[in-house]
Amino acid sequence: MTTSYFLQRLVLLFSILITPAAWSAVPPPPQLAAKSWVLMDAASGSILVDHQGTMRLPPASLTKLMTSHVAALELQRGKVKESDLVTISEKAWRMGGSKMFVHVGDQIAVKDLLRGIIVQSGNDASIALAEHLAGGEDTFAAMMNQEAKRLGLADTHFLNATGWPAEGHYSSALDMARLARAIVTEDPEHYALYAEKEFVWSGIKQPNRNLLLWRDPTVDGLKTGHTEEAGYCLVASAKRDGMRLIAAVFGTESEAARAVETGKLLGYGFLFFEGKTFHKKGEVVTQAPLWKGAARTVKAGVAADLAVSVPRGTAGTLSTRLVLEPALIAPVKQGQVVGKVEILEGGKVMNRADLIALETVEEGGFFRRIWDSVRLFFKGLFG
Repeated sequence: MTTSYFLQRLVLLFSILITPAAWSAVPPPPQLAAKSWVLMDAASGSILVDHQGTMRLPPASLTKLMTSHVAALELQRGKVKESDLVTISEKAWRMGGSKMFVHVGDQIAVKDLLRGIIVQSGNDASIALAEHLAGGEDTFAAMMNQEAKRLGLADTHFLNATGWPAEGHYSSALDMARLARAIVTEDPEHYALYAEKEFVWSGIKQPNRNLLLWRDPTVDGLKTGHTEEAGYCLVASAKRDGMRLIAAVFGTESEAARAVETGKLLGYGFLFFEGKTFHKKGEVVTQAPLWKGAARTVKAGVAADLAVSVPRGTAGTLSTRLVLEPALIAPVKQGQVVGKVEILEGGKVMNRADLIALETVEEGGFFRRIWDSVRLFFKGLFG
């Protein structure tokens, strides 16, 4: 743990002693020596700081965040197993840049290639896994772009699995933060790989290039990138006191600078903001009234944690509001949207999410359906 980390914690402790009103005006964020940057609250997806966040820039090896994410999704779907062996092609072996140092004809387990991609930033490992999952790197790039579309990454387009410079291969700080959030929330099991500090392959020990893993014990990922055109880039995530932040910084001048500038951004977020989770995924938020059903109500909740990030000391001013379907009629299937839940600050909606049925409720008997039809008619809800 470094001196700078303890100083940040001391300032945070002091800040808690200050009255909440003093924190209602958050000071402006630091200006970084970089081209663009974004700071995101991981729980809510809220953007706390945005400087040229949608600027399209070469992402260099940050590309491998999508490579590893697509691979992790294929593992989740059962289309590939961690123990599956991948035969290394000549194309993968010949690839320049950062390497895992595999050899032509080697048979390497998927789980080891993932470490070679995430920890060592191996271009050879990236191509080998792309070929195994899609038959070729071009097809795998199409899979990457499909996932980018699903995640709403409007300023991202991939042409390869490595981040090797290519015209038309680009991303943005905002999109990379969104991708990092998907990695954290959708596959927590493999997210642990991003915190590994070193990996040994072929007798060669290579350190993770994310210097913040050594400097800040709360940082547990994600990925660095560097080419001459892109400069030095870093997407990092840290968790303190139950709050996770994601910082994406593009275009610094050195390996040391990208760590320092990203650390500034994370430190600012933790000092001046706090997160509050109102409802956890799967918990019962309410019992929604149900008509013509085998039961009078259906359990409803949220599909993902509902949270918000606000200036430190102001979370107590927030409230929630439920907006239910006025005439919810059975049958209702599990996962069906039955309303919305909103987080309010005064009258302003800070965040909202769909309320979904947590169970299936079938139609009630004949007399229940007839009786509810009469009641709905007189309530003016029957349509």
